[in-house]
Amino acid sequence: MNSSFLDYILRIKLPIVLFVAVASFALTYFISRPERDGIGYAPDQPITFSHKLHSGDMKIDCKYCHIGVEKSRHAMVPQVSTCMNCHSIARKDRPEIIKLTEYYNEGKALPWKRIHRVADFAYFNHSVHVNRGIDCTVCHGDVGRMDKVLQVNSFTMGACLDCHRSPHTNIPNVTEINNGPTNCFACHR
Repeated sequence: MNSSFLDYILRIKLPIVLFVAVASFALTYFISRPERDGIGYAPDQPITFSHKLHSGDMKIDCKYCHIGVEKSRHAMVPQVSTCMNCHSIARKDRPEIIKLTEYYNEGKALPWKRIHRVADFAYFNHSVHVNRGIDCTVCHGDVGRMDKVLQVNSFTMGACLDCHRSPHTNIPNVTEINNGPTNCFACHR
């Protein structure tokens, strides 16, 4: 290999490749930060939906829409048909309900943007927590007061361990609760 070619690689190509790699990492890190860190993350949804109206004012139980929360590790985002249980009759002329009805008539799922996310490498089971009497608001905040849902708590390993180690401090309304597991394999499976 001739020295001018090696010089070319070291002086021009290597700095460009390193710059692109560092810039890509930095952009990805900062662009995904709200979703990754969570607190304050509140993406716009395909249909404007007020938890304040439905859960707060109308007192619709979380479990009516999030049907899997008592039996599954997932809370389940409601199907459009669940919304249409009421909205095939109620407020049919509103623009957001018209959009909802179009999704329903076309048999399409709503492309909701996920707000609360536990890392992919961590196992979390909603049913275990809900069936122990832990209210949804402990992790998700008082969504009954939110027109637009946002993440109010951290879903980091540290936050989960704090709660598992001191449930009486973090969940004062549940008196009959033991410390949660803190071994690695409880969440990292």
